[in-house]
Amino acid sequence: MWYNSILETIGNTPLIKLNVLGADTKPTILAKVEYFNPGQSVKDRIAVKMLDDAESAGLIKPGGTIIEGTSGNTGMGLALAAAVRGYKCIFTTTDKQSMEKVNLLRALGAEVRICPTNVEPDDPRSYYSVAKRLSEEIPNSWYPNQYDNLSNYQAHYESTGPELWEQTEGKITHFVAGMGTGGTITGTAKFLKEQNPDIKVIGVDSVGSVYKSYFETGEFDKTQIAPYLTEGIGEDIIPANIDFSYVDTVVQVDDRDAMVTTRALARKEGLFIGGSCGAAMAGALDYIRTNRLGENDVVVVLLPDSGTRYVSKIYNDEWMYANGFMGEATTLTASEVVQHKDGGRSGNLLAVKSNQTVSEAIEIMQSEDVSQLVVTDGDAHVGSLSENHILSLMIANPSARDQRIGELMEKPFPEVHCDTSVHHISTLFDKHTSAVVVTGSAEGDSIITKSDLIRVLSRSGQDS
Repeated sequence: MWYNSILETIGNTPLIKLNVLGADTKPTILAKVEYFNPGQSVKDRIAVKMLDDAESAGLIKPGGTIIEGTSGNTGMGLALAAAVRGYKCIFTTTDKQSMEKVNLLRALGAEVRICPTNVEPDDPRSYYSVAKRLSEEIPNSWYPNQYDNLSNYQAHYESTGPELWEQTEGKITHFVAGMGTGGTITGTAKFLKEQNPDIKVIGVDSVGSVYKSYFETGEFDKTQIAPYLTEGIGEDIIPANIDFSYVDTVVQVDDRDAMVTTRALARKEGLFIGGSCGAAMAGALDYIRTNRLGENDVVVVLLPDSGTRYVSKIYNDEWMYANGFMGEATTLTASEVVQHKDGGRSGNLLAVKSNQTVSEAIEIMQSEDVSQLVVTDGDAHVGSLSENHILSLMIANPSARDQRIGELMEKPFPEVHCDTSVHHISTLFDKHTSAVVVTGSAEGDSIITKSDLIRVLSRSGQDS
């Protein structure tokens, strides 16, 4: 027997019992291991389904170009399909994705454009917006839009759901999956609940995503949105593919738990998987222990992709240490960092008004020996100004020193409550964010920089 193309090998991935992780619990825990797909992820399923449906509808013609925004895995599936069927590919992705994903897409002949992570979805620089714009500009191109293309969830209704039902002989009691576009959990859950409405479906979300609060309140709360490092799950939008009526519970997992569990699955179960897999498993174990599931329960956890995408990150000790995911976790809070760095004094927030000039901001920075300032308008924090930004402005235009700060300022620094953990604060720093504002203290607001964190953490390590 042989296959007519690599695309015919998609699906029918194995269900593997876990023997070490969760050994302290009673239920049977089974992993649906999706890296056995040819593109090494669950997204192969939706890539072919979306393309099949697009071809049937005449949305793309021979020799056309597939243009999609992707965290990497959907792009891989589409690139495989494009190679077999003779299409070109252009993919947009974010700068938080691993270079392994980018290089794998390029290896299959795709063009990859990297866009900033920390911008609004409707910002013209976002990877959603860039993909959409390119699809409108390039003739005979097709924009799958995996977020709102309902062929996404239908692929799982037709394949993943039936496979789980058959592989467990109908004994599955709980299904756990991360929530990204929403297609995997919606399509699989829809099929399973049609077979047995009592099956519980647990969605796993990242801290920094809107899904959990939206599930619990029905309202889109932008204040929940914050940077996080786990790739492939969580969103700052509500895609058409996610239908929360099929979800019974949403569990949120932070980056540290996701990464630590990812490595544990590799070292203790021999499953070399990615960060969203670790998040799904951490969420599953949390749910199992919290709800005290019994020996008659059969919990299936979907593991979406392979660890080959994350060798330079999750499986790199230096990266793990740098991001606080290895070694003993600190229990410090924002207020303790402020006290350590300022000798117990807080309320030292240095700010400039938006109608002041850049030269006035430079004078304050030099006299106070700081490299960033909060920009205010009345009582509101409306922006920020950093030394690096000022340098770039003045190199490009020396007269920028005479301009109003409000015309040139950067976005406001993230704000955190004084009780916020240092671990969460560390996830807010990236190349576009040099400081956070600490609020909620009786002494007033303060500012914490990455350097402040490093100094305080190194000092606390010496004291311990």
